[in-house]
Amino acid sequence: MKLGNRQNGQMPNLRLIEEGEATGALKAQYDAAVERAGKVFNIVKAMSLNPETLSASMDLYRAVMFGPSELSRAERELVAVVVSRANDCYY
Repeated sequence: MKLGNRQNGQMPNLRLIEEGEATGALKAQYDAAVERAGKVFNIVKAMSLNPETLSASMDLYRAVMFGPSELSRAERELVAVVVSRANDCYY
C-alpha cells in the first residue's frame, strides 16, 4: 500500500486482485458478490489481499443489514447512507 498525503490531493493506493486473478476462498467471495450484485464492487476488492478479513466483513454486513433488529431494512440503508455521507464516503 502506498500512502499519500490526502491534504496534498493524494489518496492511498491499494493493490486490488481482479476477478480473473482470484482463486480459492477469494474466488468464492467474488462469485458470491457477482451473484448478489451482478459485479464485484471495489469495496470488496479492497479486502482482496486478505480473504479471511473479507469473509468476516461480509458476515458482519449480513448480520447488521439482515439480522434481527428493531430497524426496518430501509431504515438500516438510510443509516448507512447518512454515515457514508458524513464520512465523505461514496459507499
